[in-house]
Amino acid sequence: MAKIIKLAIGSIVVGVVVLALKLLAYWLTGSIALYSDALESTVNVATAIAALLAVRYAARPADAGHPYGHNKAEYFSAVVEGVMIGVAAIMIMREAYYGLLAPKLLVAPLEGLLVNGLASVINGVWCWVLLTEGRRQRSPALVADGQHLFSDVVSSIGVTLGVLLAIVTGWAVLDPALAALVGLNILWSGWRVMKQSIGGLLDEAVPDDTLQRIRGIIATQAEGAIEAHDLRTRHAGRMTFIDFHLVVSGQMSVCDAHDICDRLERALKDEIGHALVTIHVEPENKAKHAGIVVL
Repeated sequence: MAKIIKLAIGSIVVGVVVLALKLLAYWLTGSIALYSDALESTVNVATAIAALLAVRYAARPADAGHPYGHNKAEYFSAVVEGVMIGVAAIMIMREAYYGLLAPKLLVAPLEGLLVNGLASVINGVWCWVLLTEGRRQRSPALVADGQHLFSDVVSSIGVTLGVLLAIVTGWAVLDPALAALVGLNILWSGWRVMKQSIGGLLDEAVPDDTLQRIRGIIATQAEGAIEAHDLRTRHAGRMTFIDFHLVVSGQMSVCDAHDICDRLERALKDEIGHALVTIHVEPENKAKHAGIVVL
């Protein structure tokens, strides 16, 4: 089983455990803030399932109907996750509103906070795993899941501190007020997740530092060619698509030009990782003198 799929399954297991702990914390205290924290974990489980389905589908090899592969499926998962985060935020804001109208004191608050703290520790560790491995595996779905968990951890810390403050001061209104703040934080997190995913669906170019690495490889590994121009890049999940025109001498044989292209393709794949490289070879009279000069 691929590592990325194992991580997606792990997210579901961790999500269920954390949800159970947070529901127990809410049951012990009756805190609306802790309820909002538990509600976000419900979304975590749902989005983890969506991420698993997406990475399994994205892992399918290219076929006749999808000659460039299924990599963009992970972006759809991240968009769905963003929408679900927004729905959870609205539900939390609703509970906070009614709590502000009729605030009430908490029962067994310390026990509930300890249980909720344990859930937050588990979430924090798994968040670090998802963000680290998701970026290493170049998985938008896992990175989006990790970012959502990070917002959950931040929210949980804020809730814990706020509920402690409510206990010390006796201000029951702090509980629903904190729930409202959690809802706003979750809403912002959902927007960030969706914004990044939409960029991938719209064939956004690679970051500037990656682009410079690509240009450097072409300049140093295309010995025998004259220049390269019309370089274009885009992301699709873990796959990076690179295409450009390579200018060679009009007297060069097809075999020699093909050898240069093979060398460039190997170098780019070694540097970038999952890459699909398309090179269009042109004679020297097509040179634009405005692209990448071969060193």
